[in-house]
Amino acid sequence: MKPSINKTFILVIALFLSVIYITNAEGVTSPGSVNDPLITKSYFDENIDKKITEAIAKYTSNAGNKPDSSTPTPAATNSDLTIVELKQSQTLYGGSGTEIIVRTGKVLVTSSDESGIADVTIGKDITNGAPVELNHLLIVPREGRGIKPDPKNKQDIFVMVRGSYSILNADGTKATP
Repeated sequence: MKPSINKTFILVIALFLSVIYITNAEGVTSPGSVNDPLITKSYFDENIDKKITEAIAKYTSNAGNKPDSSTPTPAATNSDLTIVELKQSQTLYGGSGTEIIVRTGKVLVTSSDESGIADVTIGKDITNGAPVELNHLLIVPREGRGIKPDPKNKQDIFVMVRGSYSILNADGTKATP
């Protein structure tokens, strides 16, 4: 009976080795083989840094080429966050999609129609003539809308703006930065 056990054992080993050989022959690679080489950490880090640097350079070179429907004052790309001081007699108009955050002072929404600006902090529209809360994120849905100082305001007004905007004086002339 011993010879049959040895034959069975050899048969199982042979079957196992043939399955491994067939599996590798069908394109399944093992780590470290020619088809799946191992790389060093320094090689990986160097190549990842290179790819990230290239992606950032490509993104920043294309950022200034986006078309804008209005000329920003001062010149700013859509990704720039600009700090603006708004004088008592000035009105800030945002382009479509412009983001505004009032940091100090009291301001009111101004609009060429009865609609207003989206206050995404509270999830409501602020209509023409309504006050704006400090540190709330406003998004201008389309041109012709913005903010102006409240006539009762006694503080300096500082606003953070992302996107295209223009500042007009009370007489309708464009304000200089």
